[in-house]
Amino acid sequence: MDKQLGTIVALEGSPSTSDFSFVIKPGADVKKGQYVQVENEKELVFGFVAEIVRANRYFEQAESVAEYEKFGRIADAFPSDGWEYVLAQVRILGNHRDGRFTRTFTPPCPGAAVSNANDDVLRRFLGFEENGLHMGAIQHHDVAAKLSMTRLLQKHVAILAMSGAGKSHLASVLLEELLERKKEHGRIAVVVVDIHGEYGGFAHDDKYGHLTKVVEGTEIAVPFRKIPPELVEEWLPNLSGPQRELLRHAMHELRKSRGKDGYSLKELLVGVDAAQVAKEDTKKTLARALNELRRYRFLSQGKENPKLISDIQPGKLLILDFSTIDSLRKKQILVALLARRLFSLRKKGRIPPFLLLLEEAHNFAREKAEAHEAISRSVIETIAREGRKFGASLCLISQRPVNLSTTALSQCNTHIILRVTNPNDLDHIQMSSEGIDARVAKSITGLKVGEAIIVGEAANYPVFVSIRDRKSLKRERGAPLHQQAMEYEAAKERKEEQVEAFL
Repeated sequence: MDKQLGTIVALEGSPSTSDFSFVIKPGADVKKGQYVQVENEKELVFGFVAEIVRANRYFEQAESVAEYEKFGRIADAFPSDGWEYVLAQVRILGNHRDGRFTRTFTPPCPGAAVSNANDDVLRRFLGFEENGLHMGAIQHHDVAAKLSMTRLLQKHVAILAMSGAGKSHLASVLLEELLERKKEHGRIAVVVVDIHGEYGGFAHDDKYGHLTKVVEGTEIAVPFRKIPPELVEEWLPNLSGPQRELLRHAMHELRKSRGKDGYSLKELLVGVDAAQVAKEDTKKTLARALNELRRYRFLSQGKENPKLISDIQPGKLLILDFSTIDSLRKKQILVALLARRLFSLRKKGRIPPFLLLLEEAHNFAREKAEAHEAISRSVIETIAREGRKFGASLCLISQRPVNLSTTALSQCNTHIILRVTNPNDLDHIQMSSEGIDARVAKSITGLKVGEAIIVGEAANYPVFVSIRDRKSLKRERGAPLHQQAMEYEAAKERKEEQVEAFL
């Protein structure tokens, strides 16, 4: 057993099968959140330190302290230092015996010695695996937080935090672990929807560059012949019944005449205008909607980029860099299109199991939004509900959980939460995750950058983790603010000098 930390004391209602308290031994290093164990009838009782309080009998009565302090310090008149003690309050998590974990049915005994939790038993108690994804280390213990890939990803994961709390850093650590995973341990493909160009460093990294492909958002192209009318209707939710009928008719005629040769959106517009089955007003309204799609320039006659069947490979990373796209509507359409194609190809077994990592997920699966502002929400919720059966996993990253679809968020059985301070977001997180109790919710606002709480399927109990340093090259778009300011003024001065020299 590890070094003794203290001794259990008998207080009113404690020790019980749910909690106990112990006096900390002088010199022992005990911290809030630390895991401890107690031998109890050939079993080990496991728990964590929920709170630490310091007490002194000489200072229990406020009136007495106030009266004595009028004439001097109490410590000068009485041996108060010798009566001070520190009490740790422990919440019991369960018992361990013969390699099995059970609920606690018998409370530990007063006077029993409390020690630091055994690392090996703690690792198994929390459900970590030797070949798991190494996300960091448990706070206050020399135990690596190695999460089972299946438990973490198969039923989806959400990374939730306020801006600047370390979401992208955590996501990069997750990507590194997936790219380093060995074939014999099971590898999956990874697709990242990169909103701000934060993951481009992977393509330039010596270790991960050959495993990474980056496709700029403006270079995404999909052959129009692969798009069914139902998908176009999803992108244009405000079409009327007659307009939908005209769209289906025109696309059917175009497919019949052009077949596998392919066709463009411009040709569809010609077909709509030439159709004899609709009124002129219906044609004009549909043409306006189709022209909007045409301006987005991602529907091609034959070009395809990325080529999903060849680009989605086990142990490889495909980054879709949306930082060059300004239109949120275009981003939503592209996410809806690519997510639906990925899910369809996976169900047919044409691509390997994959993880779709979606930054700023609240912009693509909004909880409250009109149909024309929620184009991609439907497919994200579909993958969230059905993806685990087919090996299609989601990682939703958001700094505004309150705006994220409750359906999608509640289907994420693991939440990795970094610092969140907005009360509305905290309430939404607590309602969406069964594993978050009042203690964990209270701790979220006090997390530092690089600290996270893992709650749900991936860990047997909520656990505080210090996220490890990233190994990959960090190459974000946008320099630090002070650097941008200096570069702007330097460029402006150079321009003025050039003008003066010319004159």
